This record gives sequence, C-alpha cells and structure tokens, in this order.
Amino acid sequence: MLLPAKAEVARHLERYRAWERVMLAAPTDRTARGNFEDSGYTLCVLMGKRCAREAVEAAERYLRSNLVTYLRENGQSQQRHVGRRGPPTGRRPWPGGRASGR
Repeated sequence: MLLPAKAEVARHLERYRAWERVMLAAPTDRTARGNFEDSGYTLCVLMGKRCAREAVEAAERYLRSNLVTYLRENGQSQQRHVGRRGPPTGRRPWPGGRASGR
C-alpha cells in the first residue's frame, strides 16, 4: 500500500479545515462550498476513503502515528500476494507469449 507523504497530508488537511471555516461562516457562498468539497475530495483520494469525514479522521490518525501503527490500526499489516490469480498450474508460458510448437 502506498501512502502519501505526511507533509502533503498535513497541507491538504490544513486546506480542508480552512475552507471548512470559510464555508461555515458563509454557507450560501458557492465558491467557498465548492473549494471545501474539492479539498474534501482531495483528502479522500490521498487517504483512500469514500467520504470526506472518514478521510479527515484517517488523515488525523496518520499524522499522529507512525507508519507501522497506522497500518496495523487500518488492517493493512497482512502480507498480500501480488500477481497470482489462482493456484499454480506448474506450466510456464512460452517465451514471447507464443504457444506454437516451433
């Protein structure tokens, strides 16, 4: 699992909080709301979450913990097998992807 740099997360979390304050001060301001929603979406992408509130909580947890603790808290500590789609067949592919018997 790739995680963003803590400095990037802190910067985007600070931006989210700033737009949240602006939006709460002027709830009918469409520009403020749009920027607030954009900053929430950015946090969602950075933290791999589906809603801004979860992304903010994950960002805060990530910033106050070390990498091992964060991964353990979020259930990411199990090793995963990458690149295998099923049990091995014992066959090796032909070089160049050809299956002909030349």
